[in-house]
Amino acid sequence: MTAELVWFKRDLRVHDHGALARACRSGRPVICLYVIEPELWAQPEYSARQYDFLTETLGDLQPAIEARGGQLTVRVGAVTDVLDRLHDEVGLSAIHAHEETGLTWTCERDRAVSAWARSKGVAFHETSQHGVVRGLASRNGWAKRWDQLMSLPVTPAPERIETVKVKSDPMPTAEALELAADPCPQRQTGGRRAAIADLKSFFDERGREYRRAMSSPLTAYDACSRMSAHLALGSLSMRETYQAALRARSVKREAGDGRYAQSIDSFISRLHWHCHFMQKFEDETAMEYRDLHPAYRGARPEPDPDTLARWIEGRTGFPFVDACMRSLDATGWLNFRMRAMVVAFSSYHLWQHWKQPAEALARRFVDFEPGIHYPQFQMQSGTTGVNTPRMYNPVKQGLDQDPDGVFVRRWVPELAALPTSFIHEPWKAPDDVLAKAGVGLGESYPARMVDHEQAAREARARIGALRKGEDHRAAAAAIQAKHGSRKSGLKQTGSASSRRKARQAEADERQTRFEF
Repeated sequence: MTAELVWFKRDLRVHDHGALARACRSGRPVICLYVIEPELWAQPEYSARQYDFLTETLGDLQPAIEARGGQLTVRVGAVTDVLDRLHDEVGLSAIHAHEETGLTWTCERDRAVSAWARSKGVAFHETSQHGVVRGLASRNGWAKRWDQLMSLPVTPAPERIETVKVKSDPMPTAEALELAADPCPQRQTGGRRAAIADLKSFFDERGREYRRAMSSPLTAYDACSRMSAHLALGSLSMRETYQAALRARSVKREAGDGRYAQSIDSFISRLHWHCHFMQKFEDETAMEYRDLHPAYRGARPEPDPDTLARWIEGRTGFPFVDACMRSLDATGWLNFRMRAMVVAFSSYHLWQHWKQPAEALARRFVDFEPGIHYPQFQMQSGTTGVNTPRMYNPVKQGLDQDPDGVFVRRWVPELAALPTSFIHEPWKAPDDVLAKAGVGLGESYPARMVDHEQAAREARARIGALRKGEDHRAAAAAIQAKHGSRKSGLKQTGSASSRRKARQAEADERQTRFEF
């Protein structure tokens, strides 16, 4: 008897897994396969910290499959080579997988798998997830479709997975994959159990001040949901997360806790935006390597190695920027506003082309999601031609988000003894103040790389010159027509229709409830 193969990619769960459910309904035995792809891990966006998070997530997936009588098979190599071996060993009748919105490399790999399946007469079934629509002709109505999809009942985990027993390859180490040593001592733990615990604590207590606290790195680390890494690997589905948020919001409203309910509203809005940006990338994957608006192509030089290294390592001479980069190195995460600031600093103040900084920053993010990372990087770099360029002042951001210098002192300890009045602008401190604090600019702490005010003026002038003319406006209009948010659609999140569907879904006994 031939087998149905479920190819797990970034959907590492058994709940709300359409591909797994379809394979189990076939009546044939199932192979649950995950492939460690050395060539994928050789891509410049990937790192050992991400691989460590992956292995923890696989460690949760394996017992979930085994509890249903199945087996997770892990193989190492190119997917088509792995499929060849399995087809020879067992015989494959069909491959089931979720569509993946990923790097150009993964798109080409998926096409290769599709071609392999056709050549072998093996059916290849792909299921959508995240609400991203492949081959979308227009963004009109996309938000409504997203709401409808997310309000459908969660697909229950199979009660039984009849598995063909095939051997796994030894799990390679990060070193074996030639990933550089990458200590990340405060990294999140991967896996579905950790994801559920993170989401539950966000709805129970951590998220109360989310709307207010998400902007500052002092408070965002605890107040944000921290679901991005779990969603990136799919230990929870977007639909599970969305419906859990609706239930939590309902509980808070019924308890009269309007403030908490508003924070959950903000979280729900960001789930929409998560998929909105992934849809942009699905529709135009060239954003990974080419400026979206043609006017900006060639406008910025490639960064020199020293400039790139000082930025990514937190040695720019701007204390708040450096604190953000160093905290990211240690934790693998940074709140959204600070991500926007450090990207803008690279693209405007340092006037670097965004591609190499995007790769370097991706390696730091445990929650790297290509479909969000590259559209956001281009938006924050001003190369979409649509969004208003935002040149975050690195000093003002520090004064606004860390007025007492607590965050800077934690992550830039060489400045810890400076008075608060100079903590964000040490170059303004008198020599005697610097000496008393033990700070030597250019020695114990770097001199600032640029005059940030002058650099911003020059960047604004350059961008302004590029944005002039009918050609720029015409190209921008076409980009807006293709990728625009259709904001009116996004407001449907809290509609009466959505709430009715959510209540119906909540009543469905098959849902995963997480015990909220």
